Amino acid sequence: MSDTERNKQVVVDYYRTAFGGDPEKAVADHFGPVYIQHNPDAADGPEAFIGFVTWLRGAYPDLRLDIKRVIAEGDMVVTHAHLDLEPGNPGNPGRALADYFRLEDGKVVEHWDVIQDVPAERANPNGMF
Repeated sequence: MSDTERNKQVVVDYYRTAFGGDPEKAVADHFGPVYIQHNPDAADGPEAFIGFVTWLRGAYPDLRLDIKRVIAEGDMVVTHAHLDLEPGNPGNPGRALADYFRLEDGKVVEHWDVIQDVPAERANPNGMF
């Protein structure tokens, strides 16, 4: 298996494990010696990440994260995902996420994201995913 394919597997497992309710395991298994966060609302470091996911799962215990695409090149892995905070609530269709992860030696060390609410009405028939 190539490093690129391995990096994709690391990111998918990290993401699913964390948002599935075990951010501590995700960090222990997949974070490198540093974790640099580029979201201006989030702090650097594994403790901040664990705290965020713990808060989010506490506020939205039924949340679902559905990874739609995974693209990788070199040390970068990009995921396109649907985060549904309240599954079954048609008034809250969730958010579209584009997450960019940089890995070193098979470990996540840096993260960027772009987040967009899924609109209830669209100007075209194309879905966001």
